[in-house]
Amino acid sequence: MNEQDVKKEIDRLTDQLNDYAHHYYVLDKPKVSDAEYDQLLSELVTLEEKHPNLKRDDSPSERVGGEPLDHFKKVQHAIPMLSLSNAFNEQDLRDFHRRAEQGLGHAPTYSCELKIDGLAVTLKYENGRFIQGATRGDGTIGEDITSNLKTIASIPLRLKEDVTIEVRGEAFMPKRSFERLNEAKEKNGEQLFANPRNAAAGSLRQLDPKIAAKRNLDIFIYSIGQIEGKEIESHHEALDYVASLGFKTNDQHQHCETIDEVVEYCEGWLDKRADLPYEIDGIVIKVDSLRDQEQLGFTAKSPRWATAFKFPAEEVVTSLLDIELSVGRTGVVTPTAILEPVSVAGTTVKRASLHNEDLIREKDLKLGDKVTIKKAGDIIPEVVNVLTEQRKGDERDFSMPTQCPECGSELVRIEGEVALRCVNPKCPAQIREGLIHFVSRNAMNIDGLGERVITQLFVHELVEDVADLYKLKRDELLQLERMGEKSVDNLLNAIEASKENSLEKLLFGLGIRFVGAKAAKTLAQHFETIDELKVANREQLEAIDEIGEKMADAIVTYFEKPQVAELIGELKGLGVNTTYKGPKPGAPEENDSYFSGKTVVLTGTMEEMSRGEAKAEIEALGGKVTGSVSAKTDLLIAGEKAGSKLKKAEELEIEIWDEGRLLSELKK
Repeated sequence: MNEQDVKKEIDRLTDQLNDYAHHYYVLDKPKVSDAEYDQLLSELVTLEEKHPNLKRDDSPSERVGGEPLDHFKKVQHAIPMLSLSNAFNEQDLRDFHRRAEQGLGHAPTYSCELKIDGLAVTLKYENGRFIQGATRGDGTIGEDITSNLKTIASIPLRLKEDVTIEVRGEAFMPKRSFERLNEAKEKNGEQLFANPRNAAAGSLRQLDPKIAAKRNLDIFIYSIGQIEGKEIESHHEALDYVASLGFKTNDQHQHCETIDEVVEYCEGWLDKRADLPYEIDGIVIKVDSLRDQEQLGFTAKSPRWATAFKFPAEEVVTSLLDIELSVGRTGVVTPTAILEPVSVAGTTVKRASLHNEDLIREKDLKLGDKVTIKKAGDIIPEVVNVLTEQRKGDERDFSMPTQCPECGSELVRIEGEVALRCVNPKCPAQIREGLIHFVSRNAMNIDGLGERVITQLFVHELVEDVADLYKLKRDELLQLERMGEKSVDNLLNAIEASKENSLEKLLFGLGIRFVGAKAAKTLAQHFETIDELKVANREQLEAIDEIGEKMADAIVTYFEKPQVAELIGELKGLGVNTTYKGPKPGAPEENDSYFSGKTVVLTGTMEEMSRGEAKAEIEALGGKVTGSVSAKTDLLIAGEKAGSKLKKAEELEIEIWDEGRLLSELKK
């Protein structure tokens, strides 16, 4: 086959496979079987590998993901991607309508669509070819995630017209993909994603596109940002047009002539949302006429022509079957409600935290009660109240035990605390949870030692304390479930590498009461070696900024224990570093960290890490994290739903990052 014939065949296969993909992923009307598609794709890949110069940029082989990136480049949005104002009830919707009517001098018509719970992105095409995709970021500057977006099969790499256009949409993870992902994570002992939204955001912010390619993401396009050479008069016309170009739009959008129809549409989805194969967290209402949109304009934060109707937290009734007790690493005994399985906000809920004994008494909970539960923020299940009027008389009182459910030791309530606590240092639950904490990210950060693996090690009596982690042998680990040779080698390498951590990581990992990541860094900087710290008295400790009386007492008490002295000696003998390796306070960072000496403010909701984790990592790199924005602030990290702090930072012209930029910097 000569090169011209090869080109014809590559073009034929590319066009054919793209058409099949469009019917499968966008129209949901498959033309061929998966096996036939895979066979044709294999033929195309073989030809492309032999003739890479003939590979088209819209080849379906692009979907598998390219080489990992070092970092994401910044992208400035030509037209800002602003957030929407919120409406929480019918009156809010009618107030929105009233303002729009007053601003226009006539009653507008509306376009209503489902508010997909995912990650907002923008896609740019030149002459019909996909050239760039980016996150929303702070609305003005996002991150270039083109490689990851190419792995989403419902995003066309070439449009049906050679148009230059920018469209905006919501990338998301379908519920079934989310369930499969978390099932795999659970089997591997990895931390689960809290919800599909976090999973989608985390997948698209991976520097390795091959990871995103495995996550089965999807997208709905919801607007046109810019377009050349075409006049469009309304939002619903825009949706029809982008669909004709090959984009996937949500088929549940509706044109509403009156605000009454808008209210009816919003209320209708309150009960139907759980039946969707993807998560939604509300309804987006837009004035339909683009001319009317232009006339209404924008506030500093959001368009006046659109709002988001937010669903109230869904409450459902179920039965309290039992109350289960768990013991944490500090000995605190936490009760958890075991519930009759029930669907809440699209997921099955079987458990809900009860926090402590006082809450059980306050709510007058009895085993067998009918209870109302909801997901706080549509994420965390909680018991709202007890339906006492539905009691039948066979409900049973629950009493917190006087002995630890794990080791049988007497439980105590320390003065000033509501929690019951096991104070037995040999309690197996505390040891297990302590091990999990020791290997965690902000502590010794040992990759591969998740909760599942730690539990296996503990059950097989391979570890009794943290020192035992450094005595593990290859043949022992190979006997564990789902631990192959490569996994074991990677784990042993990670354990060995953790020996070189600076002292603050070890101090935090040891789990000394009240000593968090920041305090551990302060102590390590001040004393420099664990030997100096362990002989410090209360007065010396309290003289250090941020070390109060309670923490000083806890530190002294911890190091007075004979078993702690023995453990520290053992860790040293195993080669674990016990000295501080970072700069002294005020000294320049040896690793030339961006954060060194800078004042940073965190605001909004983080996706990949908690704000506490972000704070700890920034401070570990020499930054100072404060709670308010001022002229002294060097940097604002803005998560989702950032509020007044973001506005103030913009007014003061302070540098603003989104979470993706933060994660990239932390990985350097």
